[in-house]
Amino acid sequence: MSRVVSWLLHHEHQIFFWVNRRLQHAVLDRVFSAITHLGGATATILTCLGIAIVAEGPLRSTAWQALIALVISHIPVAWVKKKYPRQRPYLTHSNVNLGKNPLKDHSFPSGHSTAIFSVVVPFVSLAPIVGFVLLPLAGLVSLSRIYLGLHYPSDCLAGCVLGSCSALLSVAMFS
Repeated sequence: MSRVVSWLLHHEHQIFFWVNRRLQHAVLDRVFSAITHLGGATATILTCLGIAIVAEGPLRSTAWQALIALVISHIPVAWVKKKYPRQRPYLTHSNVNLGKNPLKDHSFPSGHSTAIFSVVVPFVSLAPIVGFVLLPLAGLVSLSRIYLGLHYPSDCLAGCVLGSCSALLSVAMFS
């Protein structure tokens, strides 16, 4: 089992350093520094509340489903971060390209990835065509977390799964 874990960690670190170091470009620095905030608490909560207050009909219901998914998804995030306190990549490795205002809490799973997927999946469920825009956007938020040196790929993947599952649960419960 330890050989499998070692192999996975080695490849994950290779992917991390490829995204974090090899993709570096001034334009990407600006794009990812901006886009990463779409998965933050302020953007996700205000977006869901704003749509829930302003919209009517199925769109309003979907915004409430997304907000509920956002809340539900962060319960396991908080629990896992306490149970498995993985240090962020920039704290573990030297020569990590780091964005501004690095977080100091634990790395696994990515809260931003969890949040953005918990919010976009209900809207994709309502209107699958918007998935062509929202899902790549959510993927870019997750990628930005690696690019900015804040998360490993498995942190973001776990966040995508937690957020998506919470969203699907919320949609199933309130449809």
